[in-house]
Amino acid sequence: MTPARIVVVGTGYVGLTTGACLASLGHSVTCVDVDRAKVSRLSAGRVDILEPGLADLVARGISTGRLQFVVGARDAVRDAEAVFLCVPTPMGAGGSADLRAVEAVAAEIGDVLPAGCALVTKSTVPVGTSKRIEEMLGRADVPVVSNPEFLREGTAVADFLGPDRIVVGSDDRAAAQWVGDLYAELDAPLVVADAASAELVKYAANCYLALKLSYVNSIAELCERLGADINLVTEGMGHDRRIGRTFLKPGPGWGGSCLPKDTSALVKVAESVNYDFKMLTSAIDENIAQRDRIVAKIAGAVGGTLAGARIGVLGLAFKAGTNDLRDSPALAVASVLGALGAELTAYDPAIDGGIDGMTVVDDAYQVAKDADVVVVLTEWAEFKHLDWAAMAQLMDGIDVVDTRNLLDPRVIVDAGLSWQGVGRPRAAARIKVS
Repeated sequence: MTPARIVVVGTGYVGLTTGACLASLGHSVTCVDVDRAKVSRLSAGRVDILEPGLADLVARGISTGRLQFVVGARDAVRDAEAVFLCVPTPMGAGGSADLRAVEAVAAEIGDVLPAGCALVTKSTVPVGTSKRIEEMLGRADVPVVSNPEFLREGTAVADFLGPDRIVVGSDDRAAAQWVGDLYAELDAPLVVADAASAELVKYAANCYLALKLSYVNSIAELCERLGADINLVTEGMGHDRRIGRTFLKPGPGWGGSCLPKDTSALVKVAESVNYDFKMLTSAIDENIAQRDRIVAKIAGAVGGTLAGARIGVLGLAFKAGTNDLRDSPALAVASVLGALGAELTAYDPAIDGGIDGMTVVDDAYQVAKDADVVVVLTEWAEFKHLDWAAMAQLMDGIDVVDTRNLLDPRVIVDAGLSWQGVGRPRAAARIKVS
């Protein structure tokens, strides 16, 4: 395919990754943002987002001249062949997706889009958004195409350049196919659909993953009550090709920038057509219950009363490899602990500080000092390699609550500490190192 002139509106995780990756495929890409300071930093190759490979890809795009950053969408789109909307669609009032940013951009650029330019929604939007945008534009010569993203934070570049599938949808099939052809260099199945089906794919996929995570957390709770080991249970499940191994790890609950808002949004979409999506609402309820169970587990480790308990927290980001705190289950658990009177000292390799209700330090060993219990809330690999004997000497208590089942219980016990994970048998301390 001949390289296309593409404008990407928004330079968050999705927008910046989309722009940099499309430029790497040979297209001429202009990324637009309203934040002048951010545009200036990006133009100099400074990327604030912690995402493996993204900074290098941005630098390469700038050096080749295929990637640029500007302020103001109206001028940028005047000669575009495709405009990708990559703006936030956060959870709005009542749980529905907030489409104000999408609508604001469409209203801003609608009258200056060139005839034939594809307006592509990359942001996660509810079913019916393409038709809504078409009505706003009032232009039969500008096709609206849904092209949902399936990027995971921490692996966004790899996910874009090595996708499981590419989904495009429009009631103008030729326009959908043309947008799909922008990815021609990638070796991935192309699903060309109508607009409604393409819009639903993203919600259906994300909500299924949420269901799977809530299910495995429920099974982990059963393991604790029945004396089974969740690691062995999920290993046995994962060999079944119908189930697979992914999203079978229990933890403090699911979160991040996508699953919470997407599950709530799909529930609202279902309500709009008089469907009671009980399975999904149960998964959401189970997610809240899982965080409560984690808090109870930590409370049990300090004798049942959190008020005044000194808790060392390892990890705050919603997942390892990112600096994203949006709907972080780690932060949610920590916030509840703080609200119940616990004194929190936290460390995360990607978080500098500035979090209310806790002291954020720059050394993992500082969280152990005088701690009654140390809690692992994010699965950073470096926590496995801490000197746990040294951690034990710094602690007042002997309990380690590992909500990610990250650590080797034998290492913790050999250090003179007790270990308890999620859905696994406890490992009791032999002797406290003094």
